[in-house]
Amino acid sequence: MMNKEIENPIMQEKQSSKRLIALDAARGLAVIGMFIQHFALNQRNSFVSGNTMILFILCSGISYSIMSKRMRENEVEPTVFRARILARTVFIDLVGYILILLNGPFGVVLPAYAMLFIFALLLIRCSTRALIRISCILFIVSPPIMILGLSLFHDVALLSDIAGGPLSGLAWAPVFVAGMAIGRLDLHNTRIALRLITIGITILIPFKLIATFVLPGVLKSFVTWYTHFPGITNAKVDPYAIWPMNTQPPQWQMLFVDMPQGGSTFELLIGTGGSLIILGLLCLISKKNTAILKPFSAVGRVALTLYVVQFVIAWGFNIVGIDVTSIDIGAILFGDILVAIAVLIAGGLLTRLPIGPLESLIRHFEGLFSSPSRRDASKI
Repeated sequence: MMNKEIENPIMQEKQSSKRLIALDAARGLAVIGMFIQHFALNQRNSFVSGNTMILFILCSGISYSIMSKRMRENEVEPTVFRARILARTVFIDLVGYILILLNGPFGVVLPAYAMLFIFALLLIRCSTRALIRISCILFIVSPPIMILGLSLFHDVALLSDIAGGPLSGLAWAPVFVAGMAIGRLDLHNTRIALRLITIGITILIPFKLIATFVLPGVLKSFVTWYTHFPGITNAKVDPYAIWPMNTQPPQWQMLFVDMPQGGSTFELLIGTGGSLIILGLLCLISKKNTAILKPFSAVGRVALTLYVVQFVIAWGFNIVGIDVTSIDIGAILFGDILVAIAVLIAGGLLTRLPIGPLESLIRHFEGLFSSPSRRDASKI
């Protein structure tokens, strides 16, 4: 699919030391899309549903590869890197469960997101081509496994986070691993940016056409065939029976549905194709005019903080008796644009701090379990 630039990407030392403004901007767009999805969704902007999370996960995979590469360049011990990743996983998991405790109206993906960090530790020594192959395989096998997990691991906290449905780590793994492969490339290179756009278009158009014109018929045929097995489709579940007799039948029809955060192969590929196009375009823009991207990049640098802010806002409104889902900002003229502007302003204000509140906490938390020692220092 890609030539030698994939297997042996050449990144200039000066460029690698710089923060990728295009990557931060892409992450910022994902966060803005989440706010619009949760507070100002309408028919005009409905495309953000699900796709923004795919973009966010793709950016996370890229960041993971860049972080591991820089640690190797700085001769940080592998044990230190693993300790930092595990500490980060625990921190993100704890934040996720606190958000779940708030019992807001939005799905919390942080525990599943944390599982991806542990899973990726198994892949950091894989070649770029191997990561691409693994990602392709996961796009095929992850959806049916996560559907089975949705049945078997329902309401089982840790196992559900790993493989229990469309908001589990396994469901997002194909996109995350694809991001890890992209993170090995020189994203400052114009040819790489153009190639990302080309691959994105190649993925997006055919799978979107299939999902629009073919998938509904396939779904109808599958449901008709599946109803011939009433022992499975109409099975009575005893919640007091032993496991796995107390589980719901797997919802295999989800494999043939392109819906936001449904976890099907088609939904993931369509979202990944669009995300590659966005990332490629942002990389091209960053080479011409970085000023345009700075507001979005600011949001991306405090993405975790702003992600949590959504849930705190919803919780705060519910405390005073207002259901945030009943406030239809999307019905207001340019309501979605107003929400986007508010997020951009919040990102700009937060980046005036040395580092975002949660971003700062996670660094301190990592420091409790690791020290930035080098191989040479360990020999002293």
